Amino acid sequence: MAFIHCGSEECVKSELDLFQIAPTQTSIEKSVYIEVPPLSALTGSAPLEFFIAGNGEDYLDLNNTLLYVKCKITQEDGTDIAQNARVELVNYPIASIFSQLDVTLGDRLISQSNNCYPYRALIETMLNYSFETLSLQFSSGGFYKDTAGQMDTTLVNPGNKGFVKRALLTAESKTLDLLGHLHADIFFQEKLLLNGVDVKIKLTRNKDSFCLMSGEGVAVRFKLHIDSASLFVKKMKVAPGIRLAHAEALLTSTAKYPVDRVNMKVFSIPTGARVSNQDNLFLGQLPKMVVMGLVDNDAFSGSFTKNPFHFQHYINFVALYVDGEQVPSKPFQPDFEAENNVREYMSLVQTAGKHLQDPSW
Repeated sequence: MAFIHCGSEECVKSELDLFQIAPTQTSIEKSVYIEVPPLSALTGSAPLEFFIAGNGEDYLDLNNTLLYVKCKITQEDGTDIAQNARVELVNYPIASIFSQLDVTLGDRLISQSNNCYPYRALIETMLNYSFETLSLQFSSGGFYKDTAGQMDTTLVNPGNKGFVKRALLTAESKTLDLLGHLHADIFFQEKLLLNGVDVKIKLTRNKDSFCLMSGEGVAVRFKLHIDSASLFVKKMKVAPGIRLAHAEALLTSTAKYPVDRVNMKVFSIPTGARVSNQDNLFLGQLPKMVVMGLVDNDAFSGSFTKNPFHFQHYINFVALYVDGEQVPSKPFQPDFEAENNVREYMSLVQTAGKHLQDPSW
């Protein structure tokens, strides 16, 4: 006992807690997934719209909401593609076949409206999950990692392994089932949505030239057909006592849903420009992390011959200025040709919260 620090309290290990009974959860009585069909028939490039009506008993577990899509690739005239056709969906098609996601709670739009939904989905997916998780869980959404250095390649050998895998799944106009999460702030928090709140979800279709890639020299043009789609929503039946307590609390306060807000911004850099200064990137609340990616303008706009997720090494100096202070104190000056970019890579690892974590990327 003489070696115990005077400021340290004694404790008992849980292995010796022999008489304590584990608590019993009674606040949630049951949970069930329900399938929500689109509001209207699927036609051409029309958006997918879903409506989830609030009712008196069930809360919604938005964190476990899943989007299901059944689709196939055809020629532009609707006929099946040939057996050896060099065409495939770009990576993570459960997200990349849509350009925008709008989420409305009640009558208020709570999501950011822009056409960067595929980039948000891919970037936050790749930065938050290990290679094993991406290969296993996210394959249901069509995620198959593209091969570095072969991003725009549609050949088999040497080729882009991700392209080849996705091309096999849709060969000869085979129907492809996709299932994955929605990428909006409200869907990445674990609190249940109160009963009685209506939810509206609108997914705007992307251009075929964005979500499909067929490579150079392919004369035939292709089209993506969505045969069916639905939303799987997890409803939770909450105990009457909890519902009553929430109703009473709402008389004097509001429900709080803390979220990690993600904003996407797009800037165009003129061809031939050597320097790009962007002023007033953020007004008001400052972000806790910034992720930058550079892609070709025609790939961003949609091109059958270019991968929209081919992020380029178009930079050799970058720094941010926050209230006049430079961040980082020593600017990033990568030299990708000489493979001198270890500081930039480590900054990405640390910012994504993967530093000294196993498994990582």
